[in-house]
Amino acid sequence: IWYINSKNGFMKSKNVFISHHGKDEEHIGKLKSLLESKGYQLKNSSIDSTKPNDAHNKEYIKSLLRPRIEWAGTVICLIGDKTATREFVDWEVEHAAKEGKNIVGIFLHGASDSDIPDSVNQYADSIVCWNSEKIINAIEEKGTFENSDGSSRSTFGSVPRETC
Repeated sequence: IWYINSKNGFMKSKNVFISHHGKDEEHIGKLKSLLESKGYQLKNSSIDSTKPNDAHNKEYIKSLLRPRIEWAGTVICLIGDKTATREFVDWEVEHAAKEGKNIVGIFLHGASDSDIPDSVNQYADSIVCWNSEKIINAIEEKGTFENSDGSSRSTFGSVPRETC
């Protein structure tokens, strides 16, 4: 979807859900700014401090997350040093895979290959470093797989999916 933004001219807009560890939330704004500078706007439906959720019941939390993931065309997972330990990150990515969503893992600066959540290794359509062109290509569903140092990697566990 293209629209006109008075600040940046023509912009392309994408509906995304950004899965992340809470401590990495600051990178959501950085990602949005990085892509806006390239004419790309992300409309993010994930829960963050601007849309807080203090619930503790796991099933209730999942009931809040499901429609947000289903609304998005792409699920982005920000890969930081503790992302692989987050239960809800794995659940969000697994749910996105069941829904047939494009899944993109993005390494944050300083993250390593061992920080990739199992679900991202298994279901990602792309895993890329923090680079605007590579991120946009991944969001546009042009499968690219990189290691945290930017070198090419095999797809690992990613398998073709379809929604039933």
